[in-house]
Amino acid sequence: MALFQITRDIPLPADEAWRRLTAWRRHGEVVPLTRITVRTPPPTGTGTVFVARSALGPLGFDDVMEVVAWSPPDGTAPGRCRLRKRGTFVTGWAEIEVFPGRTGCHLVWREDLRVRWLPALWDGPLAAVARRMFGRAADLLIAAGPVPDEERPH
Repeated sequence: MALFQITRDIPLPADEAWRRLTAWRRHGEVVPLTRITVRTPPPTGTGTVFVARSALGPLGFDDVMEVVAWSPPDGTAPGRCRLRKRGTFVTGWAEIEVFPGRTGCHLVWREDLRVRWLPALWDGPLAAVARRMFGRAADLLIAAGPVPDEERPH
């Protein structure tokens, strides 16, 4: 189990940061060698399923995720999204929380990443690489600008 956490103070209102971080298709634009397909119709909510296909040429795998908890930020209440990874190669969970603040918001992204057949000896290096990769992805998603209406999670 490669457990890691990313935190960021973001100079955006919580609802805007939430929209940028949970626009699933955009994750494919910022995670190397990955594209995202959302399998369920909008709006995003509990039960939404999407697939992150990571591949280099013919070699790749699908990271199937299901939204199992969905509560966007509302006023001073934080937003929380929990994903369950349902793939055959990558399993575990991810949780994105956005806490409203006076001058922006605070992000906490936690993830338990498990790769089948990878010995526990590799959990530390995997967590370090994942923390860096997903930290970069969070930074790029926030910097990418507003989400167009047709891509907005609700």
